[in-house]
Amino acid sequence: MNPITLTLSALTLLSLTLCVPNAGAEERPNIVWLLSEDNSVHYLRLYREPIAKTPAIEALAKQGLVFDHAFSCAPVCSVARTTLMSGILAPRAGFQFHRKQALARLPDSLQLFPAYLREAGYYTTNLSKKDYNVTEGKVWDASSKKASWRNRPTPDTPFFHMQSIPICHESSLHFPPSDIENNQVENDPKKVSPAPYHPDNETFRFTQARYIDQIQKMDRAVGGVVNRLREDGLLDNTLIFYFGDHGGVLPRSKGYLYETGLHVPLVVYVPEKWRDPLSVHAGDRRQGFVRFVDLGPTVLNLAGLPVPDTMDGRPILGAGVDTKEVESRNTTLGYADRFDEKSDFCRSLRVGDWKYIRNYQPYLPDGLNNNYRYKQLAYSNWRELYVNGELDKAQRAFFEPKPVEALHYLPDDPFEVDNLADSADHEEKLQQMRRALTEKLKSLPDLSFYPESEIIASALPNATDYGRKKSGEISELIDIANLALEPSEEVRDQVLEELHSNNPWKRYWAVLVTASWSKMDAETTARLMELAHDSNNLVRVRAAESLCRDAGNEWDPRPTLYHVLETTDSPSEVLLTLNAIVYLRDHATRLDFDLSSLNIGAVNSEVERFLIYLNQPSPFRPLR
Repeated sequence: MNPITLTLSALTLLSLTLCVPNAGAEERPNIVWLLSEDNSVHYLRLYREPIAKTPAIEALAKQGLVFDHAFSCAPVCSVARTTLMSGILAPRAGFQFHRKQALARLPDSLQLFPAYLREAGYYTTNLSKKDYNVTEGKVWDASSKKASWRNRPTPDTPFFHMQSIPICHESSLHFPPSDIENNQVENDPKKVSPAPYHPDNETFRFTQARYIDQIQKMDRAVGGVVNRLREDGLLDNTLIFYFGDHGGVLPRSKGYLYETGLHVPLVVYVPEKWRDPLSVHAGDRRQGFVRFVDLGPTVLNLAGLPVPDTMDGRPILGAGVDTKEVESRNTTLGYADRFDEKSDFCRSLRVGDWKYIRNYQPYLPDGLNNNYRYKQLAYSNWRELYVNGELDKAQRAFFEPKPVEALHYLPDDPFEVDNLADSADHEEKLQQMRRALTEKLKSLPDLSFYPESEIIASALPNATDYGRKKSGEISELIDIANLALEPSEEVRDQVLEELHSNNPWKRYWAVLVTASWSKMDAETTARLMELAHDSNNLVRVRAAESLCRDAGNEWDPRPTLYHVLETTDSPSEVLLTLNAIVYLRDHATRLDFDLSSLNIGAVNSEVERFLIYLNQPSPFRPLR
């Protein structure tokens, strides 16, 4: 740390201290984070849902701030939490996959932010979920189910306490059908308002009512922590942040880049003596966009510590923060890659009221199987209704190919069911959002333009260095991927050229472009047939997927995919191949796949989940 940084740190701390009435020479605020698992803004009375009463959270809001536009950068816990703790965007550091198959390492000299608090004399505690995708280091003085500020060495020691409240976690909705039959729910299912993409039936209404039950229980847990702080006489010098760790967990929320997966509640309780120094008026609602990468830098700033330059976030509170500038922030990036065994590759960009989603494997439906997700009755009920042809257009979309890109104007379309990407009236906005996302992904650079297996083999643990070295190539891969946004007849020759590239990842992305085409010409098909025998296993897998999307093509993908499964020594390659098999079996071809006689040597827990599913009859029948 250089002398200038130290001087700025000291001035920041001094400015905070001098502005606080009756503050001691070294008084610093205690800071508490309360994270409720799997909560978006859509199901709290403070934001939208009138029957979801959260009096404890609302009481905090009356004594502080409500942020109306707070966003997780990822819609799943390990990626979201690592983003929170590191202050950096996951795709540039290689920790964007849930669950991790290998640990990433933070950029050189960067630590998870509580480590800086600990070094500065804060007592740091975590109760108790971690779920990091990066090497942790010495972050916590205590991290367990008993961790508490009450164990700090002296009453004058400032503390940072992080506590996860799991009451709303998706597992809370893994209930048996008998709960519905016996009406085991506190809130009235008749009073809920199902989303337009959900079936409006008994199962979905009960599930939503049960979820609101859990939210109200979660609120009581928040109130319990606040009461303990009050009992200890700490509320006058403790800032309390309440927020959801990402959205969820009704179907099509957790795990997806829709607002229900990313847009989270954020309330900050600010004690009276800290309001003037922090330019806070109790009860205010703020509209500036807050991203998870901003919250760690905010805590460091509140503690009078410098924010490392390698962090992507910027403080939203504290000395030196311009409230007007924070209110002007209106952009957030979202990323979704692999969740458990299910793989996809999607990015989103929200700018003000406009939302842009780019699906890089659009043929994969949102509803592709994930064993854990389908433990929820609402998921399996939804799939059954689809198979039986009992859904409308908005409800069917979950099980059908996604658009290559989607554009939504959220005031008119809060649930993102009306895609404006094909509207001539919105062509200028579409092009603007498309360019902005492309520029952002190139600037990271986004490592997901290499498959996870390649990131594990070549980029980890120090993926940020790898990304810097490969930034030029990543930019070229993004340009190839974006050929899918153009009419196939206009880019056919360019795609064919890339299909013959000596670079396997250029071939890989050119194949993925063809998978977005509704039909292929004979020359492209012939080249894909050749690539089904490529030296790169994942080029072969993508060629198999693309060839099977051509309705007139009776080519059998099974020999290609079986060979990859039996010859690769990479569990990640096996996982991506099984992902393709699930897609082909359930959605694209309805072919039957018999894996029982295969010798698959590269197996991990995620691979085992797919094998369990594939050893059962497909819920999508008939097979041929």
